[in-house]
Amino acid sequence: MDSERSAQGHAAAGHAPVGAASAEDWEGVAGGFAAIGAPVRLGIIRLLVRAGGDRLSVGEIGERLAIAPSTLAHHLRALSDGGLIEQTREGRQTLTRARFDRLQVLSDFLLAECCVERRPEIDHG
Repeated sequence: MDSERSAQGHAAAGHAPVGAASAEDWEGVAGGFAAIGAPVRLGIIRLLVRAGGDRLSVGEIGERLAIAPSTLAHHLRALSDGGLIEQTREGRQTLTRARFDRLQVLSDFLLAECCVERRPEIDHG
């Protein structure tokens, strides 16, 4: 019900969901963007994207970004809850990688209607 109201609110504000995007789509995308809404989290995502499909240990992420373990755990949890990273345990290590499929959804959502309201240039010559 809240999702329906949210979609109605977007439409009322002149922000109709992109294409056939449902209220749930809007909520999911908003949750993904909220997950990377802190500079530290954005830095973590960029590091993992640079690593490609390779998994980085939590310790390596912390070292490379100079983030304290307790702070890093908090941010990794937020990114995981937002569906933007995947973590697996191997022995004593927790390995982390970016979920490119989910990041692509966020990018596609932003760019889906790129330039559709662009005004044609007027030739005054």
